[in-house]
Amino acid sequence: MPFLEAEYEVAVIGAGHAGIEAGLAAARLGCATAVFTINLDWVGNMPCNPSIGGTAKGHLVREIDALGGEMGLAADATFLQSRMLNRGKGPAVHSLRAQIDRRDYSAYMKHKLETTENLDLRQGEVVSIQRQADGRWLLTTRLEQQYLARAVVLATGTFLTGRIFVGDVSYDGGPDGMFAATALSDSLRALGVSLRRFKTGTPARVLRSSIDFTDLEVQEGEDPVIPFSFETTEELKNTLPCHITWTGEETKRVILENLHRSPLYGGKIEGVGPRYCPSFEDKVVRFADKERHQVFIEPCGKHTDEMYLQGLSSSLPVDVQHAFLRTIPGLEQVKVMRPAYAIEYDCIDPLQLGMTLEFLDVPDLYGAGQFNGSSGYEEAAAQGLVAGANAALKIQGKPPLVLDRASSYIGTLIDDLVTKGCSDPYRMMTSRSEYRLVLRQDNADSRLTPIGRELGLVDDVRWARFTARREARQAELKRLQNTILSPTQALNDLLVGLGTTPVTTGIRLAELLRRPQIHYADLAAVDPARPLLEPLVAEQVEVELKYEGYIRREQAQIDEMRRLENRLLAADTPYESIHGLRKEAQEKLAKVRPRSIGQASRISGVSPADISVLIVWSSQRGAQ
Repeated sequence: MPFLEAEYEVAVIGAGHAGIEAGLAAARLGCATAVFTINLDWVGNMPCNPSIGGTAKGHLVREIDALGGEMGLAADATFLQSRMLNRGKGPAVHSLRAQIDRRDYSAYMKHKLETTENLDLRQGEVVSIQRQADGRWLLTTRLEQQYLARAVVLATGTFLTGRIFVGDVSYDGGPDGMFAATALSDSLRALGVSLRRFKTGTPARVLRSSIDFTDLEVQEGEDPVIPFSFETTEELKNTLPCHITWTGEETKRVILENLHRSPLYGGKIEGVGPRYCPSFEDKVVRFADKERHQVFIEPCGKHTDEMYLQGLSSSLPVDVQHAFLRTIPGLEQVKVMRPAYAIEYDCIDPLQLGMTLEFLDVPDLYGAGQFNGSSGYEEAAAQGLVAGANAALKIQGKPPLVLDRASSYIGTLIDDLVTKGCSDPYRMMTSRSEYRLVLRQDNADSRLTPIGRELGLVDDVRWARFTARREARQAELKRLQNTILSPTQALNDLLVGLGTTPVTTGIRLAELLRRPQIHYADLAAVDPARPLLEPLVAEQVEVELKYEGYIRREQAQIDEMRRLENRLLAADTPYESIHGLRKEAQEKLAKVRPRSIGQASRISGVSPADISVLIVWSSQRGAQ
């Protein structure tokens, strides 16, 4: 017999990376919040790579942190090894990546949810959600517990009607041997939510002692360790290395001889897989001319001998997995602890969502993470924060959190999903942003912490630290612009030693720092008045001066973009009756229901001529 156990303002279904940030954001904004998970022991689980960050993904983590989210702090508290990627390239693409102790990370996040005010963490599979006559949602679990909520955030990850594939074997299941959520999909369809099937996969986990590391390349962490969180002040230390090996022609032969046993190529898997993270057998077929593929051997934690084989995701039968793994240098005697598998799951076309991640046709229902068609822990966490915050803000009658493309990678991610949709699991990359030089990972706090403060997600202590950094940066930029050095022998010796031209007249420190051969730290010897800055502030100062002209040019593009973003369109705009719009544009605009003319301009099938018509139409409406 069902019974009503509790009432909440926000209910979050799922306690993965999206659900965690959604629940924390809603609770921190003052809403009574519940986070539901099938198993409390797997809160914040990392069923695939035990890492946080990476190219563009590191930007997302920094942005989550700047807004007041938790992922960056959790990563700093539980990492095993950290590196800044792409140091050989410009600062726009520098990205942090850290190998994580997956069980420590899970424990950290579980405890954070347990101890957050206004938040209840509950174990239970939600099997249905129903809209009540008073507008609230009724959630029912498999154990017939019932809960009422004013808003619901769906963060189901890969659990929703999940199905596991390993060779000829397939069965209902979630990641890492968990149960699938098999009933909720029917409830969503009854609400008019359209679902589709995506798939992802993961490599085998193997026993450390069965690996021969003798001839493998060692990949140590980078010192000093740069934290993800702007709030992490203690010194961080790398503890475990990673290793690199390569597949070869024999590996390729085993794969090709057994390709007919792959459920992916045998047609058993219907879901669409990630384009940028294919299974190993898919890589062998798609890149047939490549003689070898790189494999990263990565630790899963300090207290386990389980190792992750990044780059070897597969759904081939277990015997084939053993065979091809043992053709790889260092893995000749490897023992598999967990076989690789593929998982197929229900998710939505994100064109059903608005920029707040609320469903366009189902008020007070929000989506976040892989449920929205994306992939990756970082993409999920970013969407979770936005969805949870917007659910709370709507309940409180406050303006929504809408991040545009020029504000953040989070804004780019959401705009891509809800404006362009995705035909395969979406992955964030730096190339997806038009404004990479402005949206650097080092300045995420400058861009987003004021927004987090206005929302109520940034507390007084954090705000004081941020304003102190901001003031220090501004003061140093001003000092560098105003300080002139004389052409002394010491200065010219330094310049020649750095491979740049000596000076014959006085020169501003700012002008010296704009030279590509000179870094901020190099000037210490000739700049006795230089203040002691945090490394992050020093980095921001150098980048802003070196790339000042490029940043100014990009800012002009942003200003023009925002001119169109500020021309808002009503949700009930009658596109079908706007004279001059092509039929395709009318249909696409009516489906997406863009928030602004700027968003409308990015919809596939809407031409510049259609945008001109919209601008004229909106101008005429404004004049009436």
